[in-house]
Amino acid sequence: MTTTRITDPAPATSGVTVPFRTVLFSMVVLWATYFILTTVRSLVMDFDLQFELGWRRLVVTGPGIAFTMVLWLLLRLVDTRPLWIKISAGIVLAMPVALAIGQVNHLVFKDMEAVQEQAYAKKYNLNLRRDESGNLLVDVPVRRVSPAGEGGAAEATAPGDETVDSQSIVIAPAETYADFWRKLLDIALGRYFLLLAWASTYFALLAGVQARAAQRREEQFRSAAKAAELRSLRYQVNPHFLFNTLNSLSALVMTGKAERAEKMIQTISRFYRHSLANEPTADVALRDEFDLQQLYLDIEAVRFPKRLVCVFDLPHDLEEARVPGMILQPLVENSVKYAISAVARPVTITLAAREEFDRLVITVSDDGPGVPQGANHGFGIGLANVRDRLEARFGPDIGFTSAPVPGGYRTEIRIPLTRSTTRHD
Repeated sequence: MTTTRITDPAPATSGVTVPFRTVLFSMVVLWATYFILTTVRSLVMDFDLQFELGWRRLVVTGPGIAFTMVLWLLLRLVDTRPLWIKISAGIVLAMPVALAIGQVNHLVFKDMEAVQEQAYAKKYNLNLRRDESGNLLVDVPVRRVSPAGEGGAAEATAPGDETVDSQSIVIAPAETYADFWRKLLDIALGRYFLLLAWASTYFALLAGVQARAAQRREEQFRSAAKAAELRSLRYQVNPHFLFNTLNSLSALVMTGKAERAEKMIQTISRFYRHSLANEPTADVALRDEFDLQQLYLDIEAVRFPKRLVCVFDLPHDLEEARVPGMILQPLVENSVKYAISAVARPVTITLAAREEFDRLVITVSDDGPGVPQGANHGFGIGLANVRDRLEARFGPDIGFTSAPVPGGYRTEIRIPLTRSTTRHD
């Protein structure tokens, strides 16, 4: 006997992560977008030294991706935590990473300040320089009017004469420690919101992956549950059939019909070898199902050699149609029990199949007395088993009717028509 055990040792989202390639792609897209937007902004604002700014900006994107990878490794630690913990972790962990990126940005662009100062001085013909303290100075000319008699007799100047001198003016004081951190925080703040945007994207990707994993897991549980239901229904058929055949075999032995009993034992052996060859929940070819019922009726023919007549009508193009294994067994058993056993005349049991509008239609009928009095209990159990198995296998998309007809009893099954991909000749 095959058993199905379903275990759930861990939450559905345990071990589910966003693929590394997807994470890396999201980081590259993030920093490529940053590079493009800042470059466009620089062009629109007509900054000088575009090439120097551009390659430095490109250099910064490399460490930016690397530090974002560090942020991802940290956020992975809370992948299975509640959403509020994930959000809190993103808000907290993004700040030190943003500061690290800001420091890299400061180092890469540090020399650009002096380059821009010299370019500005050249453009406007200014004399810019920094003193020993780091203050930025500009030398500006100053015109002075000399008073009369200044400088002595030899170098006396007339009243109102002008002299040109230069004076250094501080236009930018030296950067202090507080200024450094102010600039660093200003840069880091922009990167911080950039990292928060990426963290939000990552959590959205993670939620999608976990949702798909949970859906797959639910489908696996549903399939396992359906398989267990089908297996249970299938196993209900075997004990009932075995009980009937052993009763028949006992009757033959007690009446001294050893030859017929031996033939019945051999046929029973072939029947069980055939019926147990397939997995209980697997579909079988309709030809194999008809062959199985032929074996069963051969067994019953030992009991009723003169009363049992069998007719099988299976078109060649439907031989490979798929049906649940032993699905016809309870129906054929009902015909033997409530038609052949109930009368002393020959009774014909007919198994037929046909195709109608892409549906497989199978009928099991007999020309017996119909449903005799007092047969409802055992008769209904077999029909309910067949109906339950069909619904478990195909859902509500089935047709199942079973009722007396003029001159006998007829059961009809309508299921979706599917064929095997391989043929067994």
